[in-house]
Amino acid sequence: MREMTHADCDRVAEIRVRGRQTAYRGLMPQAYLDGLDVAEDAARHRARLAGGGGRVVNLVAEQEGEVTGWAAFGPYRDGDAHTADAELYALYVHPGHQGRGAGRALLAETVRRCSAAGRPRVFLWVLRDNARARRFSERAGFWPDGAEEAFEAGGVAVPEVRSVTVPHARPVTAPGA
Repeated sequence: MREMTHADCDRVAEIRVRGRQTAYRGLMPQAYLDGLDVAEDAARHRARLAGGGGRVVNLVAEQEGEVTGWAAFGPYRDGDAHTADAELYALYVHPGHQGRGAGRALLAETVRRCSAAGRPRVFLWVLRDNARARRFSERAGFWPDGAEEAFEAGGVAVPEVRSVTVPHARPVTAPGA
């Protein structure tokens, strides 16, 4: 586990795009998923890293020298305002490496860092119909709090539900811990 560097942008983009294409099949329009572009995503990651200002933390998980997962987190976004809480903006594991602990390790490290920074709660948004991701986050101590919003993907409204954990109340542990 380490912070992402510019050298990781291509691999992280591949993980994010392939992860979305796999996890969101049947939950988002296929044309939208097919249109996701690794090179464009990598360019966005490079731009965000260059101008990030330290508000967003990007972590990568490595297994046997290969980057297999990525997570990004920072202050919770409530409209245009940031709150004292934290938000896990994204967590993806390459489809070929799922089920090997990278996602759990990334989530545990995210919650650990948020707790160490004094963030009272950590929020995340999950596609409402993504049962696998919802089970994953619930096993880690994140529970839906009743908030639901939709975002547009390929002209279709895709509903998300918000989940929350209180880092000091129920610590999230990495695999084997």
